[in-house]
Amino acid sequence: MRVALLSYRGKQHCGGQGVYIRHLSRELVALGHYVEVIAGPPYPVVDSGVQLVRVPALDLYAEPNPFRTPSLAELRRVPDWIEFMGMRSGRFTEPLAFSLRVRHYLASRDFDIVHDNQSLGYGLLGLGLSLLATVHHPVTIDSGLKPGSERWYSFTRMQSRVARRLPLIITVSSASRDEIVSRMGVRASKVRVTPLSADTSFRPGKPVPGRIVCVASSHDPIKGLGYLLAAFKEIRRDCELIVVGRSEPAPGVTFVTNLPDEEYASLIASAEVVCVPSLFEGFSLPAAEAMACGVPIVATLGGALPEVIGDAGVFVPPGDSAALARALVDLLDDPALRARLGQRGIARAGRLSWRRTAEETVHCYRELLSC
Repeated sequence: MRVALLSYRGKQHCGGQGVYIRHLSRELVALGHYVEVIAGPPYPVVDSGVQLVRVPALDLYAEPNPFRTPSLAELRRVPDWIEFMGMRSGRFTEPLAFSLRVRHYLASRDFDIVHDNQSLGYGLLGLGLSLLATVHHPVTIDSGLKPGSERWYSFTRMQSRVARRLPLIITVSSASRDEIVSRMGVRASKVRVTPLSADTSFRPGKPVPGRIVCVASSHDPIKGLGYLLAAFKEIRRDCELIVVGRSEPAPGVTFVTNLPDEEYASLIASAEVVCVPSLFEGFSLPAAEAMACGVPIVATLGGALPEVIGDAGVFVPPGDSAALARALVDLLDDPALRARLGQRGIARAGRLSWRRTAEETVHCYRELLSC
């Protein structure tokens, strides 16, 4: 099949969506399909055999000059004005602008399948193409955690309307499926669950005593980093916390960003415990990566985390710093429990693979084409 895989943003370690695009496209090609990844900035990393089509945008939130004012020469087309005026009015309009930019390209190409990765913009409708989308989780969950952000998240109404009009939706867990049905109004019969995986570069290493690793940023409240930082203050012991993400400085905490793939995999494998303090997760790639490395997990009961981690972790209620602190101390003090959980994690991760993800995705493509 000829597949167009769309991603309005594709940075490799940004919310996991860039990771999804990279590994899914690679495995689809390995299965014999032709894949074009059509993406806006920041552009994703793709592997050999995958065609990357860059869709330029104003990219108004990019460092080092976020919220910049573009020159008049940059405002050449309607999507440019939508992106600019959205930024100026406090609305996030990148998904809509991307869908309008990509519409012309799709209309001029011959694809069997157009697979959207959660842009869900109005520009994708009415093209007469076989279209489905992946929804990792409804973004309305995020909006509920940021009071006063209704204007910014107004794009979620568009996403729900578009999702309801698509014949098929792919998601990554049963928990996300349930939220898509209840929050976006999509019929349950149209939603297919296709789990994700950890890359093969994640494998057991030598844990550093007392090392806790978390993948989260403070600008994204759904990741629950604030609760982990509060919990870490209460841990009176010789341990360290390394956070892959951004936040204000905190005593005893190291923040790292933009790690190369090999360094990131090595960091996860070096942990004695990986913590996933999220208030909700549609899947959690860091949890899958920790399991592949045989690292035990302290996680919340938020969303799909119990579904993904199963018996390979210790669970606490979402948003409970005291419970997080107790669970981390108990696990750091119990090497036998860490070993048992780590072995269970390796077994669970072994049942996941990106090849399986791609195969199940192709099954969804064939189901769509048979309608």
